[in-house]
Amino acid sequence: MSNYSVETNCVQGGYQPGNGDPRILPIYQSTTYKYDSAEHLGDLFDLKVPGHMYTRISNPTVDAVEKKIALLEGGVGAVMTSSGQAANLMAIFNITKAGQNFVSLSSIYGGTINLFSVTLAKMGIEVRYVTPEMSEMEVDALFDENTRLVFGETIANPALKVLDIEAYAALAHRHGVPLIVDNTFATPVLCRPFEYGADIVVHSTTKYMDGHASVVGGVVVDSGKFNWNTGKYPELTTPDASYHGLVYVESFGNAAYIMKARVQLMRDLGVSPTAISAFMVNMGMETLHLRMERHSQNALEVARYLESCEDISWVSYPGLESSPDYALACKYLPKGACGVISFGVKGGRMAAMKFMDSLKLAAIVVHVADVRTCVLHPASTTHRQLTDAQLVAAGISADQIRMSVGIEDVQDILADIRQALDEAKKCR
Repeated sequence: MSNYSVETNCVQGGYQPGNGDPRILPIYQSTTYKYDSAEHLGDLFDLKVPGHMYTRISNPTVDAVEKKIALLEGGVGAVMTSSGQAANLMAIFNITKAGQNFVSLSSIYGGTINLFSVTLAKMGIEVRYVTPEMSEMEVDALFDENTRLVFGETIANPALKVLDIEAYAALAHRHGVPLIVDNTFATPVLCRPFEYGADIVVHSTTKYMDGHASVVGGVVVDSGKFNWNTGKYPELTTPDASYHGLVYVESFGNAAYIMKARVQLMRDLGVSPTAISAFMVNMGMETLHLRMERHSQNALEVARYLESCEDISWVSYPGLESSPDYALACKYLPKGACGVISFGVKGGRMAAMKFMDSLKLAAIVVHVADVRTCVLHPASTTHRQLTDAQLVAAGISADQIRMSVGIEDVQDILADIRQALDEAKKCR
């Protein structure tokens, strides 16, 4: 399927039925598998032969979806996980240990910041943040002999900043480390980070890949392009005692990183998805290329309307020509900038909350990036306890709304916004 387009592989990649096989990917709802000999099972546990030994490590349904996602991103392999956060943890922990550090963009999802700044810190792994104000010299100073990787998001959630992938790939490679990119908001339909120098990609499949807000999941994808044989990553280039001295780069070549993630971390952490979860993600991905086009079209039209509306104080959407990230969006996101918009409602916190309460089509939910239009007001929900001054310090304004524009008729979405803004005026 590697010769087919992303659009075709969304529909048919990963699973190719044989003569008389089910046309639709089957759900292998089994934890265990049968073998004809004890020797064969032993070879599976020694990683000498391919196959499934236990569903915590691999499953035929999950395997097919992993192959589809790897195909879509242009990678050598993928490992699905139970959530997007589990994917982030696995991607970093696979090559990082206590006493080491990594560099991350500061404009990333708040839950990921908590994972990096709190949970990984408890494990002895330090995150060092790159902020927009930093000079090149200050950024370079973040790296030392214990720095393992650079992390960023293609489209940051909820800041909607576009990552200059080529620039950060060059930075990472100059310091001998890989670039890991969270491609959740863009999906491989809108951007394929490997084509711009990224080495590892992660996704929360909970979002656009699933598309229906029906199942939580994540995935790690390996480009197979990073050279681990530099002496900096002994976990991949020296014997693993838990597999009788197996050396990943010797046994698996350019798929060493993703194989280690599966057979060591998935084995030990157990953050595996269920077969039915993978099946549902696959169903969503069959229409991913169509949905991303519609999400992006609708969001751009909504963003343009909001930008012209006197009741809106500001709009952040990289697809707008007025966006400071417009040039980066043209470069990395020529097919569209996804369906997520941030904007401010004039009148502050109370007007923003009134706007949300007045919406009829769009729903207030703690989610983003599915087929239905939804909204969230960070100041009154995820950051409810902060004062307006504290919100500003956290980069969140009291008037801020995050809207995930769905695939409904855009005129219905606009009408809902207009009537809600009329109600919000009463708070000014």
